[in-house]
Amino acid sequence: MDRRSLMKNAGLAGVLAAGIAPAVHAQAAVRWRLASSFPKSLPTIFGSAEKFSETVKALSGGRFEVSIHAAGELVPAFGVVDAIQDNTIEMAQTAPYYFTGKDPIFAFGCAVPFGLTARHMDAWMEHGNGRKLLDEFYAKYNILSMSSGNTGTQMGGWYRREIKKVSDLKGLKMRLGGGLFGETMAKLGVVAQNMPAGEVYQALEKGTLDATEFVGPFDDEKLGFNKVAPYYYYPGWWEGGAELEFFINKKAFEALSAENKAIVRAAGAVAARDMTAKYDAQNPAALKRLVAAGTKLQGFSKEIMDAGFQAAMEVFAAHEAKSPEFKKIHQDMRAFQRDQILWSKFSEWRYDGYIANAKI
Repeated sequence: MDRRSLMKNAGLAGVLAAGIAPAVHAQAAVRWRLASSFPKSLPTIFGSAEKFSETVKALSGGRFEVSIHAAGELVPAFGVVDAIQDNTIEMAQTAPYYFTGKDPIFAFGCAVPFGLTARHMDAWMEHGNGRKLLDEFYAKYNILSMSSGNTGTQMGGWYRREIKKVSDLKGLKMRLGGGLFGETMAKLGVVAQNMPAGEVYQALEKGTLDATEFVGPFDDEKLGFNKVAPYYYYPGWWEGGAELEFFINKKAFEALSAENKAIVRAAGAVAARDMTAKYDAQNPAALKRLVAAGTKLQGFSKEIMDAGFQAAMEVFAAHEAKSPEFKKIHQDMRAFQRDQILWSKFSEWRYDGYIANAKI
């Protein structure tokens, strides 16, 4: 009798007793669904979710698979937190500050005005108190978090007209990513609009938006913003290092074996590194192409930067007065930031300042 017939007739118990079971893993196959807040047209951000899925499958030998769904396929772009909370999906990939309507604390998981750079954010999250504090907060939403990558310092956005002084911002209808930046810009007179990236081009083209910010040259070029808004400003002082996150259904994660938990964490680390490296590699060439195509590259004036800083500090103070939890996380982040700034003065910034002016 061949092995297949024996298994069919004797049953699994008999096969195991006979000592002739095929080499199989004891764990059952795992199938998860990941809903992204981003479209497939962004190979940087959405590509991080794909890299995560590929790595999970490879590390598990195909026993653990994560299907990836772009914004709107399973749930709306801004519906992923609700979907995790009610156990509709196992994972999401998103920008946490999209959900500050639920609680302003979500912003600290992504970026806040005049906040951390990519390296500083990574350090605070993984070796400071950032991840611990935020996962304590996310627990009420059935969420664990992991980085899915960082964009680095973003650009200041696309404008249909020049923005030379603070008064030029008054009444400006601008798509903002969300979070405390919207409140800050409102203090400067901007009418904040929060909408998925895929809807922005048409709004700019029709004039229902006057400006938008998204990420940086590579993504912005993909979305075609330069065709409908010629002025491109820098820097994005509201996103010194925007972290995108994998939100994981806490119940689903806790149900995994120790091996599969390790696979999820390892795959997340691979995907996060890949996204950040991809941005650094792709943005310079994209910026050159945009400028060559007629984009008018402009720096924000010191007047605007100073006004933004003052407005942001007022927003932080107002939230601290209302929420001890907000204050605890914000103050922890700022204390960490002060130490990072001190070190950066003697390392990265000094080096960067010199090499930027050297002839290489």
